[in-house]
Amino acid sequence: MGPANLVRHADRAFLVDCGSGTTQRLIEAECAGRLLDAVFLTHLHSDHIVDLYQLFVSSWHQGRRVPQRVFGPPGTRRFVDALFALWKPELDQRIAHEKRLNMDGLRVEVTEFAPGLAYEKDGIAVRAVEVAHQPVQFAYGFVFEANGRRLVFSGDTAFCPALIEAAKGADVLVHECFIHGVMRPVPGIRSEEGLRNVASYHTLSSEVGKVAAAAGVRCLVLNHFVPTQFDRTGVLAEVRRDYAGPIVIGEDLMRLDLDAATLSYRDAVIGLDALGSGA
Repeated sequence: MGPANLVRHADRAFLVDCGSGTTQRLIEAECAGRLLDAVFLTHLHSDHIVDLYQLFVSSWHQGRRVPQRVFGPPGTRRFVDALFALWKPELDQRIAHEKRLNMDGLRVEVTEFAPGLAYEKDGIAVRAVEVAHQPVQFAYGFVFEANGRRLVFSGDTAFCPALIEAAKGADVLVHECFIHGVMRPVPGIRSEEGLRNVASYHTLSSEVGKVAAAAGVRCLVLNHFVPTQFDRTGVLAEVRRDYAGPIVIGEDLMRLDLDAATLSYRDAVIGLDALGSGA
């Protein structure tokens, strides 16, 4: 489904982006929207925020009793306000008909951040890193820090020295991946120029290994693939040419436990020695 990542630490839960299908995936991941402590948005492209209103309403239906906290780039407050204005007739009817007693869980508290510390509470810090996704004016990656561990999300970006610097020595880098050379022009659908433009503000599969190697991260997780159907073995080999550490081709509902140094997917559990206790 769409771009979305769930980060858990102790009894805290954070969502990074809210693409299509996020609310369903949260249920499958045993973390309904009502349990989220905060939502972090990398940028306001539709594929990263299209399920946001559904998250608000479904969390309220699930019994959320505190406002949903959303941290996003400039423009986030205007976007959230516009969402509620667009859905106001339907929502007013729903509220009147369903007679729900709790309205706090339907409220949204928006914090717009700039580069730097965006969140800090209970031993968890989240820093925003400006990335290269022009012509998008405000696009960010995130660095999560807790208990001496560092988890970095690229967001959508072209090859970005600022992200490499922010990810130096991180335990895990979760990075988007535009599959190099796969997509072709299709008459009436996409042009050669359009493909070049899209590729120009993403990181190519031929570049992402260089990013991980330059940052010296201990594990690279690839996600948000364009296109979504591709030769996984081929991409793995391509990235491996530049980065010698563990490489994970991400799948929906895959779980990476930094403390236990394990990767879980369906019934499989894989040990990742690179994420052990040693720095």
